[in-house]
Amino acid sequence: MDTDSGIECTLSKLANDIKLCGVVDTLEGRDAIQRNLDRLEKWAHANLMKFDQAKCKVLHLGHGNPRHKYRLGREWTETSPEEKDSGVLMDKKLNVSWQCMLAAQKANRILGCIKRSVASRSREVILPLYCALVRPHLEYCI
Repeated sequence: MDTDSGIECTLSKLANDIKLCGVVDTLEGRDAIQRNLDRLEKWAHANLMKFDQAKCKVLHLGHGNPRHKYRLGREWTETSPEEKDSGVLMDKKLNVSWQCMLAAQKANRILGCIKRSVASRSREVILPLYCALVRPHLEYCI
């Protein structure tokens, strides 16, 4: 049996990550997500695998979301205010400004390290360091 077998909701797979997404504006939507989680748990058990419960989180999106609780196996999954998806940190409003702020902080820390450890302030020395060490963090954020 494949992980997609019998899944009613949207299932995204990348490397060893699985994301289950669904609309939960009714009790039927909530029940569909829980059934899908049960199916994934059975699939993992049948294939002698186990989900890392600490990494299994629920991100409730949308205004007025009822914020239902879900189980994976016997344990309840934690709700998270933000999650990383393919390296991008998103919150419940799908806002990535937090990601940009973290990238700017990291770039500033690297600039501080360059300032403290490099004696020369000439353009020929600083510009290659900036392009190699600082700029990639800012471009990744964009």
